Amino acid sequence: MDIRAIGGSGLQTPRLVLGGNVFDWTVKGDEAFAILDRFAEAGGTMIDTADVYSAWVPGHKGGESESLIGEWLRRSGRRDAMLIATKVGFTEGLRPDAIARAADASLARLGIETIDLYYAHKDDPETPLEDVLGAFDALVRAGKVRAIGASNYSAGRLAEALDISEREGLARYEVLQPEYHLVGRDSFEGALQRVCVDRGVGVLPFYGLASGFLTGKYRSETDFGKSVRGGRMAAFLNERGLRVLAALDDIAAENGATPAQVALAWLAAQPGVTAPIASATSPAQLDELLGVLALELSAGQVDRLTAASA
Repeated sequence: MDIRAIGGSGLQTPRLVLGGNVFDWTVKGDEAFAILDRFAEAGGTMIDTADVYSAWVPGHKGGESESLIGEWLRRSGRRDAMLIATKVGFTEGLRPDAIARAADASLARLGIETIDLYYAHKDDPETPLEDVLGAFDALVRAGKVRAIGASNYSAGRLAEALDISEREGLARYEVLQPEYHLVGRDSFEGALQRVCVDRGVGVLPFYGLASGFLTGKYRSETDFGKSVRGGRMAAFLNERGLRVLAALDDIAAENGATPAQVALAWLAAQPGVTAPIASATSPAQLDELLGVLALELSAGQVDRLTAASA
């Protein structure tokens, strides 16, 4: 199995990180535990969540995904085999006091002593980067966090943060989590990708399957009702999107794979990318995603997908 270093964090992962945004939303209880069991059995080593998952569900307030993962860690006894990534700052910003308070709350819900990878969920232009990084550094020094990362940062802000960490001797963002997939390339490719490659920042993209579009199950408007995310598919169901699906179909057939596996393998082959993040709502769906661990696309196949998605 291809095990990859995640930037300079000291952490490693196979070519798939399990997304926890669906936990206690579209998948609950024993079925969620079965997905987590299967991921661990297959050699998966990182679960990605956030303190706001799943605040959008009526009656929830955020942290439900963390609590479910924490219960699974307790039941399964797999803490030592699993890296836990979570995030802070989506709703309350990145003031130092908010970071410290949120970290303790996440640790309590997860039932762990150390968060392996702690992300700034999005940039907070109202709080100086020196203060943000100082707060994260304090968590690292206290042993509450092993490594830090940034999600939804621009190239300029990521580079500025890296410069500050180097100058001030603070923990630095070792990982970037951007939205990146075959039908959404512009926000990462270019300046942001160059910063990550040039400065050794690992990249773990979210929405690697474009909320399910790249699985191939949404090919007309009549398919939008197939899931709670179906309404998002209108943004992708156009000439470009259909061209990408056709290329995925062709290359999947050539490899005895599925479109979802090919889409994730394309991501894993991109410069700077360590591993895509993808979520599953059933063990069977996870088994399909796990196929990316063994799928190697040829350079020509990668190029064909890149051209189809241009």
